[in-house]
Amino acid sequence: MTENSETQTPVQQVGVLVVTHGEFGSALLDAAQMILGPLVGAAAVSVQVSKGVEEILVALKAGVSSLDSGLGVIVLTDLFGGTPTTLSLSLLKSGNLEVVSGVNLPMLIKVLQCRQMKLPELASQARSAGQDGIKVPGEMLRKKPAGS
Repeated sequence: MTENSETQTPVQQVGVLVVTHGEFGSALLDAAQMILGPLVGAAAVSVQVSKGVEEILVALKAGVSSLDSGLGVIVLTDLFGGTPTTLSLSLLKSGNLEVVSGVNLPMLIKVLQCRQMKLPELASQARSAGQDGIKVPGEMLRKKPAGS
């Protein structure tokens, strides 16, 4: 598990755990920190082919445990159906957590800015921000009226 800042989350704030293939999650947290400033209560777990399932599950459980300050933990994963999501989903019954797949930077920033929300609402906001962050700029520019 890679943490970006302090180990403990502030009181009454949802913890954020980014679980991805390779170091993608750590890179996303680094990018978010560049935009938002120092992050507290956020960490990444890297799923590597060199790690066994049990080792990854131990890291996931430790991450969830260390990040839960009372409002639970939102787990953001990279690929629905992939190992990071599947292993994260296996923890749903063991704690107060929600899993959202398809993590991108807009989603992560939204989650980090809205961590006082209840988990179901935060998960919904995460999904919306992730989807809204997907744009095709060339398509937008082609639709621009002439003379603009």
